[in-house]
Amino acid sequence: MRTLVSTKQRTEQSSPAHRSHRIPSALWKFVMAVSGAFMLLYLVLHMVGNLKIFLGPEAIDGYAAWLRTILEPAVPFEGTLWLVRAVLTVSIVAHIWSATVLTLRARRARPVRYAVRNKVAGSYAARTMRWGGVIVLLFVIYHLLDLTTGTLNPHGVHLQVYANLHADFTPERWYVTVFYVLAVVSVGIHIRHGLWSGLQTLGWSTNAREKKLKGFSTVFAVVLTAGFLSVPLAVTFGLV
Repeated sequence: MRTLVSTKQRTEQSSPAHRSHRIPSALWKFVMAVSGAFMLLYLVLHMVGNLKIFLGPEAIDGYAAWLRTILEPAVPFEGTLWLVRAVLTVSIVAHIWSATVLTLRARRARPVRYAVRNKVAGSYAARTMRWGGVIVLLFVIYHLLDLTTGTLNPHGVHLQVYANLHADFTPERWYVTVFYVLAVVSVGIHIRHGLWSGLQTLGWSTNAREKKLKGFSTVFAVVLTAGFLSVPLAVTFGLV
C-alpha cells in the first residue's frame, strides 16, 4: 500500500499541474487565450492564402514562393517564414500545456464525477472541447505531412501548391476530401467555443455584450470553416 501511495504521489508531482501549482489558474487561462489568438491570426492569413487557388496556379504558386522572400534582403531567405513557424509552435505548445494544467486541476477539484450529468447545460462544443483539441492536433500533423512536407501527398513537389492540391483532392480520392471536411468542421467547432472563451478570459465579455460576442464567435468560425472547405471541395468538384 505504501509503495502504491508513493508511486501515485510521484506521478502527481511530475504532472504539469503539480509543477505549475504556484501559477494561478487565471494566468494559465490568459496564456491559453493569447496563444489561441496567435493561432487564429495565423489561420486567417493561411485561409486567405489558400483562396488564391481561385485565381489560378500562377497566383497560389507565386504566393507560396513570395512567403519565403518576405523582408529580404534584411532577413535571410525563408527567415520570416521560419520566424512565423517558431511563434506558431510556441503558441501551440503553450496552448496545449495550459489546457493540460487546467484540465488536471479541474479533475483534482472534483475527484468524484456527478452521478447524473446535465446534458442540456453547456453547448456541444463546450462538452467536447478537450477531445476536439486532440482531433485538431492530429489533423494538423496529418496536414503538415500532406501539404507542407509533401510526404503523404501523391504529387508532393515543393512549391507546386496548385498541383499538390489537385493531386490530393482529385475525385478518385474522395475519402481524403471527406476526411478534410470532417476535420475542418471539428476545427471550426473548437474555434467557435475557444474564441468565445478567450474573449471572456481577456475581459471583453459583459452582460450587455454577451449575445453579440457569441454571435461574432459563431460567424467567425463559420466563415473560417467555409473558407478552408472551399478549396478541397472546389478541387473535388472540378471548379478550379
